Amino acid sequence: MQLLTAILCILPIVSANSIPWLEQISRQETLTSGCARFSSTKNEGPLNVSSLNHILVDHRHKFLYCYVPKVACTNWKRVLMVLTGKSNATDLVGISASLAHSDGALEKLTDLPSEEALSVLNNYTSFMMVRHPFERLLSAYRNKLEDDKASARYFQGIFGRHIIKNYRKDPKAEDIRTGANVTFKEFVQYLIAEGVDDDTANEHWRSMDRLCRPCQLNYTFIGKYDTFAEDAEVVLGMIKAPKLIFPQTRSGRTAERIRLYYQKLSLEEIEMLYKIYRKDFKYFGYGLDNVLGYDIG
Repeated sequence: MQLLTAILCILPIVSANSIPWLEQISRQETLTSGCARFSSTKNEGPLNVSSLNHILVDHRHKFLYCYVPKVACTNWKRVLMVLTGKSNATDLVGISASLAHSDGALEKLTDLPSEEALSVLNNYTSFMMVRHPFERLLSAYRNKLEDDKASARYFQGIFGRHIIKNYRKDPKAEDIRTGANVTFKEFVQYLIAEGVDDDTANEHWRSMDRLCRPCQLNYTFIGKYDTFAEDAEVVLGMIKAPKLIFPQTRSGRTAERIRLYYQKLSLEEIEMLYKIYRKDFKYFGYGLDNVLGYDIG
């Protein structure tokens, strides 16, 4: 009830259509319910500001954004560069992805002294955007291990070689050398065996829960990849951002191909993978209907 009252109090000052806010109430209630069921101080540990290195700060608009790789984060970083004055580009797509992701391009919460960081957390509008966990994971695989771009070759050289060497029966020497033909099944076997949330796990497949700590931080607004344009409009309106055109996310048609890839896995592998990302599913209201045709608990 307190959450509902707080959101309804914000509605009059938001000029955007109220429908996204009605949906926001549902998202926040789902998160609250999930946190009550699956999270605890004992499991999560006390909030450690030094671990919140995915939260970016815009002091001009008193805005915090927790970025999640493979959830339109490149475009949101471009937006933040304009909002913070780091770029005066009018065409945000013109800001290169390498610049948007470069060290020092944007201020992180962890760059602030601890007392200031805590004050900012308590007083700024905060935002994170989420995506179906299996869709996000597939996007990471296709972009970082299946593609032939330079960034993919980098991931293949580090992770691909390790995966092929350790999770392929009788691997060829050339495949171990390049790491360039990891199958989706091998990738999943690697995640199941080695986990996704310790300090060695790459951010592209680390859980959204671990990256943004939604049960420990009170995010003002939770956006979804499925409705990113509408959610972006609401969020930018909330912080009274200058007029700008949110970059269109280039669709890799991942959502359309999700069954094609996941049908290569056994049901046991899908269930084990689901268990790894269970909090992301439960916290953000996702299921397995689009993968299996039915959901599992």
